[in-house]
Amino acid sequence: MGRLHDLFDDAGQSPWLDNLKREWLRSGEVQRWLDLGVRGITSNPSIFQKAIESSDTYTEQLAAEVGGGATVTQAYWSLVVTDIVDALDLLRPLYDASDAGDGYVSVEVDPRLARDTAGTLAEGRALWDRIDRPNLYVKIPATVEGLPAIRTMVAEGRSVNVTLIFDLARYRGVMEAYVAGLEDAVAAGATDLSRTSSVASFFISRVDTEVDRRLDADGSPEALALRGTAAVAQGQLAFAAAAEVFSGPRWTALAALGARPQRPLWASTSTKNPDYPDTLYVDTLIGPGTVNTLPDNTLEAFDDHGTVARTVDADPEGAARTWHLLGELVDLDEVGRVLEAEGVTAFEKSFDELLGVLERRVAQM
Repeated sequence: MGRLHDLFDDAGQSPWLDNLKREWLRSGEVQRWLDLGVRGITSNPSIFQKAIESSDTYTEQLAAEVGGGATVTQAYWSLVVTDIVDALDLLRPLYDASDAGDGYVSVEVDPRLARDTAGTLAEGRALWDRIDRPNLYVKIPATVEGLPAIRTMVAEGRSVNVTLIFDLARYRGVMEAYVAGLEDAVAAGATDLSRTSSVASFFISRVDTEVDRRLDADGSPEALALRGTAAVAQGQLAFAAAAEVFSGPRWTALAALGARPQRPLWASTSTKNPDYPDTLYVDTLIGPGTVNTLPDNTLEAFDDHGTVARTVDADPEGAARTWHLLGELVDLDEVGRVLEAEGVTAFEKSFDELLGVLERRVAQM
């Protein structure tokens, strides 16, 4: 059947496609990926920027929206929601066949709300209600301000993809928000938690990019020997942390009501450094109950020459040792703060640039 099917069937990991554009939905390209073994789709402001900026496929709908009185921002959301709904409907049979295990499509709240708890919650609720599909994930950044919104969304039975996670301490806060949200739901009278779902998106390659830069600046043999090890080590420690949180009496009480563990999702898994293997961040983070969302070129590479084997917990002591050695040379807490700030800024920039493109197109109509 192919390595992407094997990844799920033999190793319990769900490969998702980290890309979405209207041409692919219309041409059958998304269906081709599903046939190859893809089990979900993620999107973000940067993905939609590239999709809309590089295509005329959206022009007709844009003209209709603006002609009907919509602002450019309102028109943007209509374009996005149309694609998300079409993708959700395409993946709905997989969602049903997997008993809500996969078949999800993610849409992100306005990235300019990353530091605004109330604004994030209001937009998350609005997207959930507007799209009205059970296999939707609303993406919310794992900023300090995002955590209360995540907890409330989960408490209300709205499924969430928590994005922009770069460090282990924040990841524990994300898992706590999810578990506490489920407990809030029970306290409010919920007796079936089986249709509330969540993934926690740990950004992988960007960690190596930032840590390697600092190791290069150090320049010592010890530092240089650790290049390319930080992202995988942290991902493997994150998997261990999830195994700890989603077990024990507190979790067992929720699981008895159908609660699903929040799956670790490896994002940003294309290699940025050409010296590293193109499937590095897939081969080394394979394990049950996880997701890896991959851009199409990395999916192609893995399907062609990736290795299907359980690796994410093959050597937890080694991962902890590597992380400790890195911490002796690099301020890993600062790395997390820098990467979060850069991630939020990058998505805000993509959002603003896309609105600019749409405004110019409207002016030309």
